[in-house]
Amino acid sequence: MHILIAEDDDNLRNGLEVLLKEEGFECTMTENGHEAFLAFEKRKPDFCILDVMMPELDGFELCRLIRQHDQNIPIILLTAKGEEVDRVVGLELGADDYIAKPFGTRELIARIKAITRRVAKSGTNIINKSAPFIMGHLSIDPTTLRAETGNKTIELTLRELNVLEMLFRNKGMVIKRHDLFEKCWGRPYMANSRALDQFVSQLRQKIEIEPTNPTIIKTVHGVGYRYEEATKQNELN
Repeated sequence: MHILIAEDDDNLRNGLEVLLKEEGFECTMTENGHEAFLAFEKRKPDFCILDVMMPELDGFELCRLIRQHDQNIPIILLTAKGEEVDRVVGLELGADDYIAKPFGTRELIARIKAITRRVAKSGTNIINKSAPFIMGHLSIDPTTLRAETGNKTIELTLRELNVLEMLFRNKGMVIKRHDLFEKCWGRPYMANSRALDQFVSQLRQKIEIEPTNPTIIKTVHGVGYRYEEATKQNELN
């Protein structure tokens, strides 16, 4: 999912970029409303996060302009103000949510996920265009960033979803470590980094019945990872 961010505070803008990219989102960063609207027209993002107080064009006006071109794109407004009237104005202009600064990173990610699920229920898939798929005991729905197993619901990050889907779409094949990393992280793989190993270990803790004996994300030592559908014989064993 591609997120457009309009924020004139350098530190906050840079922090948001790091946070969202770590979650697996593609980001376009802008520092004023005018620049943001040009980027909106050019890049056609899937989601907008707009600061209210910006030079040249404030977040309210930017929200109004975006809504004139797209009635469905989710919009979150950021503001340091806490007055109720500001919140009302933003929502009346078409914003989907409103977050007051300072805010926690978990709160922002939770709001983004909540909005994308709400939009998905209306029939629009802004996270991933893929249909639900089955991996072992998991039923995975890309539109909600969730996996179901029995009566348990597992919340997935966008990057976790991307890794699982890449393995699923290439079932039976070994996905090399650098290919998986470059595709799902969007940057070159560093051979000495433990980031991928740690990520896979944490993901196994979430999705595997026995994380120490994984059946979904299997390690191919010295090469990468593989997902292989269980055969009936394997299931009997």
